[in-house]
Amino acid sequence: MGEILKLHFDVDGDDFTSAGEASAEVKKKLRLLGYSPETVRRVSIAMYEGEINMVIHAGGGVADVEISEDCIKIVLEDHGPGIENIELAMSEGYSTAADAVRSLGFGAGMGIPNMKRYTDSFNLESTVGVGTKVTLVINT
Repeated sequence: MGEILKLHFDVDGDDFTSAGEASAEVKKKLRLLGYSPETVRRVSIAMYEGEINMVIHAGGGVADVEISEDCIKIVLEDHGPGIENIELAMSEGYSTAADAVRSLGFGAGMGIPNMKRYTDSFNLESTVGVGTKVTLVINT
């Protein structure tokens, strides 16, 4: 696979039932392309966490994925409220999710820590009132 496969997804921020559709599609593609189960697992977890965060906190966003022989790059971008304290948001268990979201089983405060944990490169940029951009790279 000498070329880069590019995928684009719109993440619907109004529907928890569709959250994870993009990561499921990427998972399926990676399996078909023959990536290792470990790579597929890491990509799936990191991307799902980003998707669900966009639904919970930002009203949706976009996910762009580039698949190449040596890495999978995921860029998640939203135009939500932004993150006031990135250092605090990266703490395991910290969450600003509403009680209604938590009652659905989401918002446990592991999204950002898991994105970082399962990637080889993690970059988070956020501006309050503008939105958030997360770039994840998983080496294959």
